[in-house]
Amino acid sequence: MVVKVLQGYFIFTIIVMVVYAIRHFIFTFNRLFAKQRVSYRDIYDTDLPRVTVMIPMHNEEAVLDNVINSLLKCDYDMDKLEIIAIDDHSEDATPEILDAHHEQNPMIKVLHRTGEGERGKPVGLNDALKIARGEVIIVFDADYRPSKNVIKKLASAFRDPKVGAVMGRVIPINARKNMLTVLLNLERSGGYQVDQQARYNLKLLPQYGGTVGGFRKSIMLATGGFDTKVLAEDTELTYRLYSQGWMVVYDNSAECYEESPESWQVRGKQIRRWARGHNEVLFKYFFKFLSSRHIKGWSKLDGMLLLFVYAVPFVLGLAQIDCLLLFFLGEMNIFAGWGAIIFLGVYNTWGNFAPFFEIGAGIFLDGMDDEIMALPQLCFSFYFYMWYISLGFIDAVVDRVTKRNVKWAKTKRAKDNNQETEGVQT
Repeated sequence: MVVKVLQGYFIFTIIVMVVYAIRHFIFTFNRLFAKQRVSYRDIYDTDLPRVTVMIPMHNEEAVLDNVINSLLKCDYDMDKLEIIAIDDHSEDATPEILDAHHEQNPMIKVLHRTGEGERGKPVGLNDALKIARGEVIIVFDADYRPSKNVIKKLASAFRDPKVGAVMGRVIPINARKNMLTVLLNLERSGGYQVDQQARYNLKLLPQYGGTVGGFRKSIMLATGGFDTKVLAEDTELTYRLYSQGWMVVYDNSAECYEESPESWQVRGKQIRRWARGHNEVLFKYFFKFLSSRHIKGWSKLDGMLLLFVYAVPFVLGLAQIDCLLLFFLGEMNIFAGWGAIIFLGVYNTWGNFAPFFEIGAGIFLDGMDDEIMALPQLCFSFYFYMWYISLGFIDAVVDRVTKRNVKWAKTKRAKDNNQETEGVQT
């Protein structure tokens, strides 16, 4: 009986991997050879909405000048733009630097969050929503540097009354710092240039990513704001919108530049938090999304696969243990007759979280000829991700069972670098 269970789990894992492999192949083929959808970037007129830009911050003294200075140079009607910098219990010079910016330019509002209340990005955004004047909210993390026309491109999408949120593209500015940042640059290319764009092309479910994106304030106020019990507030908002019949659109030309983590320890903590938050959304929206009448057909299938994407590495980790047990029990004859499927499964395993083929297509489309030499290194980062994502999955399960409160842990910034992107116009 034990052997049958182990063999059944192994076959189940292979099916899961093949399904995701097919999904990534479809996205890659679509991005390379199909007709590409553009967003609403050509709708430039005098009737663009009033926008509030929110920047959540906690101990951001090393990077906050860059994002604020970039926003002040943006190509948007300043009479329709306000900036709210959210200082969330900072313990460095962040409050003083923000106050100095406000004195120089009153359009920059500073929301100081102090005291014993809840902390974290979702709570800070909820507080800022109460004072925001814009009908559209656009969020940037503190280490980001918006291009000059990114606000205009993102805001123009809301001329379509069916659009509830829009997402732009994230590009690392420290891509050549070390091997980790090189790999993260490849992942970003595959994730945005190929995966997000293909999902938008196919009218599936492009995802709002929590930064370099915007949403309608009215929706958030009507639905109670961000869920402060979920770490992945962006994923939660994505499924909230789709479950209620709203669209999320992606604009590949709306570029913003970020500082990627420069140490494996920082990246591990970041990816563990993402996995924990994403799986909290899985537990919250599995039945709600599955039963939604607003999502049908392939879109619902894509949404379910996206919901489970941070659970798959845990499934694969158990499958490797499963294989070892079958081997020592002398029951590896399960491979007989499954050769072709096993081959596809193993091929997908090496790039399941950051798909090897999507990244390869992204490298081609972005013209990153030198970076192609780093592709084989993804084989090693896969196991790194599998470990930390599995820890995040376990965290989410424990959260669900024990109903413990989650605490926000921001990504540690590397020291500020002096690279400039102010002149970038896309």
